[in-house]
Amino acid sequence: MIGSLLIANRGEIACRIIRTARRMGIRTVAVFSDADRHALHVREADEAVHIGASPARESYLVGEKILVAARAAGAEAVHPGYGFLSENAEFAEAVMAAGLVWAGPSPASIRAMGLKDAAKRLMDEAGVPTTPGYLGEDQAAERLKAEADAIGYPVLIKAVAGGGGKGMRKVNAASEFADMLTSCKREAAASFGDDRVLIEKYIERPRHIEVQVFGDSHGQVVHLFERDCSLQRRHQKVIEEAPAPGMDEATRAAICAAAVKAAKAVDYVGAGTIEFIADASEGLRADRIWFMEMNTRLQVEHPVTEEITGQDLVEWQLRVASGEKLPKTQEELSINGWAMEARLYAEDPTHEFLPSTGRLDHFVLGRGIRIDTGVEEGDRISPYYDPMIAKLIATGDTRDEAIDALVDVLEQVEVWPVRTNAAFLARAAADPDFRAGEVDTGFIPSKIDSLVPDASPTDGVWQLAAEAVLASDFGGRSDAGDPWRSLQGFRSNADADLRVALRHGGETRNVTVAEDQALEGVATANGDTMLVFSEGQAFAFTLPGVGGGAGGATASDGALVSPMPGRVIAVEARQGDKVTKGQKLVTLEAMKMEHGLVAPFDGIVAELEAVEGAQVSEGMVLVRVEKAE
Repeated sequence: MIGSLLIANRGEIACRIIRTARRMGIRTVAVFSDADRHALHVREADEAVHIGASPARESYLVGEKILVAARAAGAEAVHPGYGFLSENAEFAEAVMAAGLVWAGPSPASIRAMGLKDAAKRLMDEAGVPTTPGYLGEDQAAERLKAEADAIGYPVLIKAVAGGGGKGMRKVNAASEFADMLTSCKREAAASFGDDRVLIEKYIERPRHIEVQVFGDSHGQVVHLFERDCSLQRRHQKVIEEAPAPGMDEATRAAICAAAVKAAKAVDYVGAGTIEFIADASEGLRADRIWFMEMNTRLQVEHPVTEEITGQDLVEWQLRVASGEKLPKTQEELSINGWAMEARLYAEDPTHEFLPSTGRLDHFVLGRGIRIDTGVEEGDRISPYYDPMIAKLIATGDTRDEAIDALVDVLEQVEVWPVRTNAAFLARAAADPDFRAGEVDTGFIPSKIDSLVPDASPTDGVWQLAAEAVLASDFGGRSDAGDPWRSLQGFRSNADADLRVALRHGGETRNVTVAEDQALEGVATANGDTMLVFSEGQAFAFTLPGVGGGAGGATASDGALVSPMPGRVIAVEARQGDKVTKGQKLVTLEAMKMEHGLVAPFDGIVAELEAVEGAQVSEGMVLVRVEKAE
């Protein structure tokens, strides 16, 4: 058995691996960048080694630095986690060449499944069903269009070296093909350095079904059943579950057998996932499910498989890497209950899902379920890496029980001042169609308006804030000189009409507190601010004229604020311009993405601080819009 392990990763997955390694008696070594010097995975590991500056390209993506760290710490093995270098065959080879154990698949397997066209040809040869399409070497535009015409529209153009939703275009008609091909090739070349594409039949009602497979060095390969990852936003998974709703035993047997066949075709060793696309227009049928790609690593969503099988997949990885046989045979594995995972992100759904960074001053996640996270209260969400805060994993004997548990814990999330997508996730999980199992990859886009919560507090939230003020000594109400003396209507010996003057953003209300009113949510004082957490959202209130006014400048008072450090790449308005609600005024580049800041209402640009090309800090007011008369 491995005695010491370096985790070539950070955050949640590093903490997850450390937890299992510690239980197995394995010494752990963390690596960290400047931004992660005080991160949770660094604090939890037995030893930690600094590997460079904050940007991943200067630290976590530099294989040589990780190998130097492994040698310095005396590590025997390297676990890549997911992302970063986890599917880099050259890095795997370098680890092995350095005399270290690689806790992952062979470089040959990584390469075999790394290019979509080669992988699909390999699957065809192995008898694994693949989506109808064109995988040829002839990349002439005329040949590609002819193949698309023969397949029949709509079709999907996909970059051969693509991933993460990049290098992918849907073409609805022949007249669109040339423009879409040019756009796809340009993006593929920029993202992957390879502009080759393949053509696939576009599935009108697709579901994303994947199968967890595991192989060992003794020739054994098993599956640990399927997961459904159809709830996606912009090709990124949002909620995953196991098993897949609507999957009958015959279809399960067929898809899992195909996954095992795929793994055996590349002599697979370790944890891997075979991803399939299913045409759900007539339910799940074995003859309407096709191979899409293989991920040669542990998946983000692996906990749902662990929960329904009772197995620790990280332990399996470490045992297989040590040369042991798989801990279980296929006959010893079974499905027990249901599990769902929601990815809690530091982003603001009410503002176009802009990432949110900063210190977690208040951080309380729900209780009673499994929570995998890489942060604690007081830690910071950095602009340099993926903004996932935690994975919330709920279980139940039935799917309905798992949904109820997930919705309940999402609505209990308390995070401030960093914004999260908890309310968005709760609404998605509580949607009647989701509960009925009517899911496909178009679920979120088709329902986005109903899933994104209102940015403004409800009347009930105002009430809860006022009630919390009256029920506590928040602000030292008994002090005659304190601002909270502005409470109105309080009389000690009479049935009173209790009113509290409160401010949220740019709005001030005199809130009448109704007696015996049942209000949902949690309120807590934070300095001169009263925080209210309700159904996964966070709202901040102050007294008029006190403090920074509920979190400072906000869209409700017309201020467009930089959500994180970044660079202004476009300014699309001038001071004095009339603008309409939703009109893009500034584009900010941050976290390798472009983020548009839009007018919160119809009005006039009263202030304009944004300058094209300028670097801006988090919280900086870039534009202020005044409401039109």
